[in-house]
Amino acid sequence: MNATLCSHQEFTLDGFPSFHKIRRLLFIPFFLIYMVILVTNGLIIHTVRMESSLHAPMYVLISMLSAINICGTTTIMPKMLLGFLFGLNRISLTGCLVQMFFIYFIIMMDCNVLLMMALDRYIAVCKPLRYSHIMSNHRLLQLTIAAVIRSVSFVSPVIYLASIVHFCSSNTIRHFACEHMALLHLACGNISRNKLAGLSLRVISIIFDMSFLSTSYGSIIRAALRISTGTLRHKALHTCGTHALVILIVYFFSLSSSIVYRVSGSVTPDTHNLLSAIYLLIPALINPLIYGLRTNEIRCKILRTLGHRSPFTNQIRTIAAASKGGLGTSGGDPWPEG
Repeated sequence: MNATLCSHQEFTLDGFPSFHKIRRLLFIPFFLIYMVILVTNGLIIHTVRMESSLHAPMYVLISMLSAINICGTTTIMPKMLLGFLFGLNRISLTGCLVQMFFIYFIIMMDCNVLLMMALDRYIAVCKPLRYSHIMSNHRLLQLTIAAVIRSVSFVSPVIYLASIVHFCSSNTIRHFACEHMALLHLACGNISRNKLAGLSLRVISIIFDMSFLSTSYGSIIRAALRISTGTLRHKALHTCGTHALVILIVYFFSLSSSIVYRVSGSVTPDTHNLLSAIYLLIPALINPLIYGLRTNEIRCKILRTLGHRSPFTNQIRTIAAASKGGLGTSGGDPWPEG
């Protein structure tokens, strides 16, 4: 039969296949994770939006990162949760490709915002007198547009190549989302071009990003070591350490999942699902803690907003105290923490 005639146009998302009998129980932890992501990231966005003192570039970038976290998880979680609870896990090829596009577009935007944050801190630390001129609202808009263009240009070739593949071996995707390699495992014929394109674009992106981040934070560290005041030196190094933690989490788990998919045939689908859940969900879960509770100005505004209206205020104050640190009191503060 002609391969075109038997190419599947509809698929079943079979996330965590070994846990099929207890799939409804899986709904509970993932639903709770989704709710925490929505509430914590939404709270940061609301706080930055409502407080005029937080309209500096760094805080705008933090709220942008929170918006990306919400969009990224919403691309995946509703379909995943409906599949766990009601078995509504059918998806068309077009829907699968659209979901795939937004998954990788959001991942690229997440990385691009981290680059913008590194640039912002570099200018604030190494060129403090020109900070307000360089990091203007207009410049921030230009950087955001460039980030969108970069994300689309990197993701589009991968999606196009996947769209012209014939899928005739099976119509069951052993994954909770339409990840690139999860879909390509169902392809018939040669997909080496798809694998090469996907891996090459990811490696190029990581090499560029790591070079830029290393240069930026290297300059910040050198500037910190030239300072005689211990407190300011600590703040600068704390900034680099906190940002480096987020960067390592995002890049390490993303690259690990990609490599495991390509080189290990003995890894079970559940392991693939777990790795993907970690790199797709964990950053969105911990970013509010790192950039929210550890950011002095945002933390104080959140606690002031909550006041005594919430029974959880005391718990939040306790967590905030344990995570004491902050980005300083203004977007141009050259030695922020967090």
